[in-house]
Amino acid sequence: MSFFSDVQKVLRENIREYGMFIALFVIMAIFTFTTDGIFISSRNISNLLNQTGYIAVLAVGMTLVIVIRHIDLSVGFLAGFLGAVAAIALVFWKLPVIVVIPMVLAMGVVAGLITAFPVAQLKIPSFVASLAGWLIYRGLLLLATISTGTIVIPNKAFNDIGNGYIPDLPEMGFLPGLHKVTLLLGVLAIVFFIVSELNNRRNKLAYNFEVLPRNIFILKLVLVSALIGGITWVLAGYNGMSWTVVIMLVVLGIYNFVTTQTVLGRHIYAIGGNPEAAELSGINVKNLTYIVFASMGMLSALSGILFTSRLQSATTTAGTLFELDAIAAAYVGGVSAAGGVGKVMGSIIGALVMTSLTSGMNLMGMDISLQYVVRGAVLVFAVIFDVTTRSRGK
Repeated sequence: MSFFSDVQKVLRENIREYGMFIALFVIMAIFTFTTDGIFISSRNISNLLNQTGYIAVLAVGMTLVIVIRHIDLSVGFLAGFLGAVAAIALVFWKLPVIVVIPMVLAMGVVAGLITAFPVAQLKIPSFVASLAGWLIYRGLLLLATISTGTIVIPNKAFNDIGNGYIPDLPEMGFLPGLHKVTLLLGVLAIVFFIVSELNNRRNKLAYNFEVLPRNIFILKLVLVSALIGGITWVLAGYNGMSWTVVIMLVVLGIYNFVTTQTVLGRHIYAIGGNPEAAELSGINVKNLTYIVFASMGMLSALSGILFTSRLQSATTTAGTLFELDAIAAAYVGGVSAAGGVGKVMGSIIGALVMTSLTSGMNLMGMDISLQYVVRGAVLVFAVIFDVTTRSRGK
């Protein structure tokens, strides 16, 4: 009985962290059953992850913006506009990909700083400042594509970012039909996860910090390792891991490290917890506001690159509702509307939840109007869940 009581205790104390994983598992199980297994097929999971990429990177940046008690509504059309800039640079200016990508990312940083200026310097509410950006970038996107309409991109290297897959080893008679490099990366990821968890547990014990009970800790290692192994096995059955997934994992790794292992990350969460107290303790709230919005601008540019690459073209409607999808993914992923709470890993899971809903309902042939109702209901439930868990915490 002690095992089950330990499980109940851990789930009760960490419901915010584990709730989103449970929700994703339940959603995937339901759609696997209702679509006769099509949802969990290698092809669909691969497409699902590729569709998640451009929203997931936006959700990572949006999580940090919400953590410091702000919002950025401009990111959708900023992504669309910068995707169009990338297309124009490749098609009309004949610039190489190696120049275009850093240039567009740098433009995203500048755009983020411009959005941050009225927020940090003039204390204008971020909702208003970013709404102005939403209108401006919508207009700039139309101006950029008004003479040509859809800009088709013939550059293979650029298009492979959103549609290509990592190379594989040549066939050598073992594991035929499976992408062996993807399987190898999955094994390395499992090893890395186990080693890092063991080291983290050892360090906490050395300082007498609270850790998971041993049996629950072992169960966690087994379940997460099985999850990583299962995903890589499924992906290996269809072309392997895509470059979009690689980019998404790199962004997750960098931002997870920054938010959990650096002074910058601790200061960001301190601002979200109490901006006035953070200022009094010596944290430069204004500078960090610039940094967070600049980061959001850069990830918007990356999102625009991923989306434009996936479509292999820039369109006049690119970026529509991206900002709402990113905000929804952040909230579903556990970020608190009150600020100060939220993890970048959660934003990735939140993006997967929202994309899985869309993919599953499309496979079921559900009407688009009902899809919006379901997604809205999920978002409402996520916010209610945040409020109730915070109330219990207090």
